[in-house]
Amino acid sequence: MLLYIILGLLIHLVFFASIFDIYFTSPLVHGMTPQFTPLPPPAKRLVLFVADGLRADKLYELDENGNPRAPFIRNIIMHEGSWGISHTRVPTESRPGHVALIAGFYEDVSAVARGWKENPVEFDSLINETRHTWCWGSPDILAMFTKGASGNHVFAHNYDAYSEDFGAQDVTKLDTWVFDNVKEFFHAARNNQSLFSKLNEDKIVLFLHLLGIDTNGHAHRPSSREYLNNIKIVDEGVKEIVSTLKDFYGNDGKTAFIFTADHGMTDWGSHGAGHPLETCTPFVTWGAGIKYPQKVLAQKFDDTYLQEWKLENWKRQDVNQADVAPLMAALIGVPFPLNSVGTLPVDILNSTDLFKAESMFTNAVQILEQFKVKMAQKKEATLPFLFTPFNSLSDSKQINILRKARSYIKQKKYDEAVSLCKELINLALKGLSYYHTYDRFFLAFNVVLGFVGWTSYASLLIIKSHCNLTRGVSKEVKKPSHLLSCSFIAVGILLALFLLIQACPWTYYVYCLLPLPVWYAVLREFPVIQGLVTLLLTFPPSHFVGYLLLFILGVEVLVLSFFYRYMLTAGLIAFAGWPFITPLWTRAKSTSLSWIFFCLLLAVFPLMPVVGRKPNIFLVVGAGLLVLLLSLFVVTSVLKRKDSFVSEELVLHLLQMLSTVLSMCVVYGTHNSLLKKQGLPLINQVVSWIILASSFVMPLLSPLILFDRLFSILVSSMSTYLLLSTGYEALFPLVLSCLMFVWIHMEQETLPQSVVFCKQKVSSIQFTYNTDITQFRELYLDDIRRAFFLVFFLMTAFFGTGNIASINSFDLASVYCFLTVFSPYMMGALMMWKILIPFALVMCAFEAVQLTTQLSSKSLFLIVINISDIMALHFFFLIKDYGSWLDIGTSISHYVIVMSLTIFLVFLNGLAQMLTTKKLKLCGRPKSHLT
Repeated sequence: MLLYIILGLLIHLVFFASIFDIYFTSPLVHGMTPQFTPLPPPAKRLVLFVADGLRADKLYELDENGNPRAPFIRNIIMHEGSWGISHTRVPTESRPGHVALIAGFYEDVSAVARGWKENPVEFDSLINETRHTWCWGSPDILAMFTKGASGNHVFAHNYDAYSEDFGAQDVTKLDTWVFDNVKEFFHAARNNQSLFSKLNEDKIVLFLHLLGIDTNGHAHRPSSREYLNNIKIVDEGVKEIVSTLKDFYGNDGKTAFIFTADHGMTDWGSHGAGHPLETCTPFVTWGAGIKYPQKVLAQKFDDTYLQEWKLENWKRQDVNQADVAPLMAALIGVPFPLNSVGTLPVDILNSTDLFKAESMFTNAVQILEQFKVKMAQKKEATLPFLFTPFNSLSDSKQINILRKARSYIKQKKYDEAVSLCKELINLALKGLSYYHTYDRFFLAFNVVLGFVGWTSYASLLIIKSHCNLTRGVSKEVKKPSHLLSCSFIAVGILLALFLLIQACPWTYYVYCLLPLPVWYAVLREFPVIQGLVTLLLTFPPSHFVGYLLLFILGVEVLVLSFFYRYMLTAGLIAFAGWPFITPLWTRAKSTSLSWIFFCLLLAVFPLMPVVGRKPNIFLVVGAGLLVLLLSLFVVTSVLKRKDSFVSEELVLHLLQMLSTVLSMCVVYGTHNSLLKKQGLPLINQVVSWIILASSFVMPLLSPLILFDRLFSILVSSMSTYLLLSTGYEALFPLVLSCLMFVWIHMEQETLPQSVVFCKQKVSSIQFTYNTDITQFRELYLDDIRRAFFLVFFLMTAFFGTGNIASINSFDLASVYCFLTVFSPYMMGALMMWKILIPFALVMCAFEAVQLTTQLSSKSLFLIVINISDIMALHFFFLIKDYGSWLDIGTSISHYVIVMSLTIFLVFLNGLAQMLTTKKLKLCGRPKSHLT
């Protein structure tokens, strides 16, 4: 059986990885020729201000007194330049936002694994094309562009990474540091001839990364006084830098300025998904080559922003975030970034019509070069008779459009040339997408084939090993014919040759060849299939259809819970009615009432707002008090015992109670300290880490009696969970665990005495009992319900407190008891542990259910895996590569979550077994009651 589990885990890892090959491959190609506008550019230098995490509405709106929040930027909009909204794409994170701005393409998800820091793929950027670039700001962001830049023309000035402290007294110093260093830099340049000469050359960029707003947003929310004051500080800083540059260059009119943001932020201080608050960022540009403000009577936008911001009479020019890169390249006359997919916003340029047309022509040729390279690569790797070109942009059409555009420019029909170039860009981008997804259907088909094969094989394995279905035919089982094995080998060789001729990546071999052994294993179990069909034919059709519809309904509720959290509420209400349709209500009325109460209580959580939006530290303290109350009840029962080991058990309970009290004090103290902007106290931080470490050890010191061990796991987990909570979610594991305790009793009550040889009392069962007891009983239809309950409770554990399938649902404030200095890996690990705790509680309860019902853990575990696989296959068909970026990202994340859960179940099962069956001893003498 262990071999089957390992094989299944490997297969699921392949299925999980396949999504990245099919949907998340890098769109970049290499081998293009640099393209630049041949005419003299309007600017010698460009200054790029990126206010990290700045929302468009917070910059543009008026304050409570009707005054501009950023008066200098407001003055630019009304008197000096152009403005609008820069629309970002998901994921709305710092790294992909800056890559889109400076390199002009939307980064693939492979950057997630690098924490948005390293370059997962090589790409060209505006900074790489400049003569000289000076950067100031965060080390995380600057390193992305300085590390891969060719030559030694990029100079970075960054503060220490430890300065990025969410609990610091004043994080606006991150921005004032940048402004002060830029001013000192230009002051020093007057006395440094070499630096002075470099700064007076053309094709230079000054990049100012301003992290304070993002940090304040995470720490205090975008509606806070700190966030809004930070905007005013940035506005004043930008004004000072502009004045410094004018003085240094003698107001020569050759400097272009761009002020924008990498992403926005939700009201609850997070980002990463596709909410408009995250994707709408400010875009203000002025200076050399930029149009002056244009007054208009009406605008084409149907949102209400213009009226709210009192800017309805000033022409708004929206851009896509990737369009900023070609704009900057055109302004200073450097080659367009080779991988840029942005379209030059020519309406913003204040230059001759000839310059606009030539720049647009250069933009079109630059994107067309990418299309040609992509097409050549795909054509070279595909058999000629199988290659299907992108017919909308054939070679002849490319030549005709380019020739016609060049002719328009010669005839001074500049508007026609610009329009034609835009058409070519749109076609080239569609062609890039076509070739990028060329193999998608082929790969998806093979993955689905493998998926269905594995699910079928796992089902047959359950039936063969744990049902009496095949007992009558097992003696007639023959060895599979050589024809079957030879046929599969022949198909495999032909597939491998086909892939080899096309020079496909090694991963293609895995996806295409994996279904063959899986389906071979399925067909080898033909007698089992035969027995299953015979059994189904003896079933009354109405019963069979009824059970099938009930199963489909259950799976659909689980799938819909990913989109609508209230479906979990509906499911829990349905679970509350379970005792009424079974003998449980008459057999165990008090247990049934407890089941109904806790089902309905747990059903409230999915209806509540997403965690983190409204922090409430008193609810966290209240949850801690409830845990203490339960602990006191258990301690009282321990004191009533008369055995000789009460003292050790009592000490453990008292230590766990102390841990809970310390957690409450640390949460309350840290919250108050951060409110006073005094940072995270060191003693609180040390105590938090000690509690986290002890939570792994304390449960292993408790007795192996079922409820004693489960309660110890709950109290230790709650101590850590309190430290990671910000509001009502602190109550969630407590209510969930209470329901799990009742579930264990309910499941034992469902078993009739005749089914189980020795039905034990729950209070006397120990986790040392052998759980693999297939010799006692086979699988029954009710076991499918038990497996479904587990999957449902796991989904409730994940979505119950609002952990929706997107990055922006996780609140950084959850980890402030442990650290406040920005550390993506450590913070991510702590938040993952917070998510893991409810999962672990459910899995430990499931171990107890398997024990009390005297059922093989392996058989029930395979049923759970099968249900998860059916859900994963469902989401595989729901994956989108069209529509809004939120729809695309959400559809992919749903599949990734379900597949992660399927793989994660193996780990969770091992973790639950360790927590429930392992025993550490404080002294050397053995425990007599465990022998």
